[in-house]
Amino acid sequence: MTVDIDRLLAELSDETRTIPIARLYELSGLDHEEIERFSTAWPRVPVNRRRKIISHLVEIAEANFEADFDAVCRACLDDEDEFVRAQAIEGLWESEDIKLIRPLLTFLREDPSVIVRAAAATSLGRFVLLGELEKLSPKLANDISEALWEVIHSFEEDVEVRRRAIESLAYSSDEAVAEVIADAYADEDRLMQVSAVFAMGRSADPRWKNTVLQELTNPDPEMRYEAARACGALEVEEAIPYLRDMAYDSDREIQEVSIWALGQIGGAEARRILEACYEDADDILGEVIEDALGELALRSGEVDFLLYSLDENDWADEDDWLVTDE
Repeated sequence: MTVDIDRLLAELSDETRTIPIARLYELSGLDHEEIERFSTAWPRVPVNRRRKIISHLVEIAEANFEADFDAVCRACLDDEDEFVRAQAIEGLWESEDIKLIRPLLTFLREDPSVIVRAAAATSLGRFVLLGELEKLSPKLANDISEALWEVIHSFEEDVEVRRRAIESLAYSSDEAVAEVIADAYADEDRLMQVSAVFAMGRSADPRWKNTVLQELTNPDPEMRYEAARACGALEVEEAIPYLRDMAYDSDREIQEVSIWALGQIGGAEARRILEACYEDADDILGEVIEDALGELALRSGEVDFLLYSLDENDWADEDDWLVTDE
């Protein structure tokens, strides 16, 4: 189905109306001709509406894997507004297209906006990982690492950009990265410390287990959140009693990350805690627990983990689960 881009954007531009989310789906999977028309019409959309539209597209893409706004996000990388550019970079978080690397490096080094440079630093993380997996040429992998190192050691750079660069470089197996993480953890800036704990988990380096474990009791909710995530990534079994309590925290985000961490750590005690949490969970938290139980079962090699996503009523009609050749 051909999309009337001009008409669609004219409708979305009306600042007197709420943006119809259903219409945004028409921007999914645009072909070459359609994206050219989009690129021509998009600058005429008022900036406040452009901001809202691109934010909605990023949210939809995160919630619905079938939505494909990559072409739109790429077109928005040239937007004159910093927020739109940053959101466009975020919207491409899943893309492993190496053609994005050079633009991201340019954003990191040259964009006048802190939020855009920070978004580029974050986005380059997945390419650092691809380099570690030998899915990039050595030159590309080296170019990315050099750019991140430059940012990290540039004390004229904003701390937001530097800390995001550290988080991305944490994927690297370079032994010098551990020193960078340690320096960030010792930094006086609270956000730099938070990023250091995030980086500890991402590094998969067991040397950080005791550090992330002790941060589970930090009074700062953001630090506890990152510590819980890091404990899951590093499979810190000693964290299970703390994560059990945090699974009932009043902060919903801490609840969810603690539940996921229990699934990553695994074992009989973690399973017992998750099953107990499930009994009193609402629908949304129940889904988080189901995913965590699925992760736990997958890591332990079980084959029936999908049963955790079902209750007795889900089995009312077994025929619905049968696959036939008819």
